[in-house]
Amino acid sequence: MHVGARVVLAFLPSKRPWSTSLRGTSIKGMTITFITGANKGLGRETARRLIECGHTVLVGARQREQGEEAAAALGARYVPIDVTDDESVAAAAANVAAHEGLIDVLINNAGVHGPVGDPSDLTAADALSVLDVNVIGVVRTTTAFLPLLRLSDAPAIVNVSSGMGSLALTHDPGRPESHVVAPLYTASKAALTMLTTQYAKGLKGIRVNAADPGYTATDLNGHSGPQTVTEGTDAIVALATEEPGAGSGRFISRHGELAWS
Repeated sequence: MHVGARVVLAFLPSKRPWSTSLRGTSIKGMTITFITGANKGLGRETARRLIECGHTVLVGARQREQGEEAAAALGARYVPIDVTDDESVAAAAANVAAHEGLIDVLINNAGVHGPVGDPSDLTAADALSVLDVNVIGVVRTTTAFLPLLRLSDAPAIVNVSSGMGSLALTHDPGRPESHVVAPLYTASKAALTMLTTQYAKGLKGIRVNAADPGYTATDLNGHSGPQTVTEGTDAIVALATEEPGAGSGRFISRHGELAWS
């Protein structure tokens, strides 16, 4: 990767170019999907849309009241999980093992933004708090749920990353990503996209891809993004519903595939 490298978009015939036919690989003949941070924003909308597609969705969330409310409203099951806590993540995996027995899709969606603007006063504690959710939390959750994924006929992991972690996009003055100073968020998403490529190489038989939601109106940015939350979940839903033969190690936006840069 080089600073200033150009991002190549593979523009496809429509905004939803991937197949959304259900894989139904679980014991009950239905795709079981676990989503972290699914009580609001992108996670909740992803859950809603996947339930519409026929998935059995497990709403993972740290705050019980919000998680239970979301699950009840969506017709899902709530599973408590704090991705920054080893015991909580292990308990979540054990909960799913006891109830569903496996999962087909893991969506690592939980994320935090961290400080914005002048980085002069950043502290190690600031950095640790962001990385603990956005990167280390993904490692914790993935490791804990791998045994359940490996019981699926066509397991998949979707990491919700961001174009904010792209060297090319954050150096392109024509892109909104280049006008934001969010040192820890951008660094964490750059790390997550690289982590995705390494998982894709190392986890045989599991599709591992990253999704760039784009600049979407959520709590994370004070609802300043021009995209709706539904538009922001297009890439996530596409990766979660595509056919088993689809590739691994890809970075997908709602318009198509992005080059790793």
